[in-house]
Amino acid sequence: METMALLEKEMVENLLPQKFPFVMVDAMHSYTETSLVSGLKIQQDNIFLKNDIFLEAGLIEHMAQSVALHTGYQYFLRNETAPTGYIGSIKEIEIKNLPKLNDNIQSEVTILQEFAGITLVNIVTTLNNEEIANGQMKTVLAK
Repeated sequence: METMALLEKEMVENLLPQKFPFVMVDAMHSYTETSLVSGLKIQQDNIFLKNDIFLEAGLIEHMAQSVALHTGYQYFLRNETAPTGYIGSIKEIEIKNLPKLNDNIQSEVTILQEFAGITLVNIVTTLNNEEIANGQMKTVLAK
């Protein structure tokens, strides 16, 4: 799944409601109306890094922000300001392995359902083309 970035860190950060030090996505590798592949290089200043290990909370936040990036990019393409979104629910998250300092992770978001500002997604996160986490999330846009 490793690919070149379609959007780099600065543009990605402009599409996310989160700001440093809470940004957990630094690249967008691909985008369609129903999918997105995001990336993150685990840096020394990451707030979810402990003893050079990227914690579970950081991995889940990376997954959630990948969904937010999809929404933000949709609105960007329409020349509109993206509303803030929230995690409505997390279902069946499985974390198989935790990345380490300087690792590059990628998450593939697949939109399963979208209705009235509520989006159900499936997310698979990989490290070196090996799945390290997966799950489903439901996000809700603020009105």
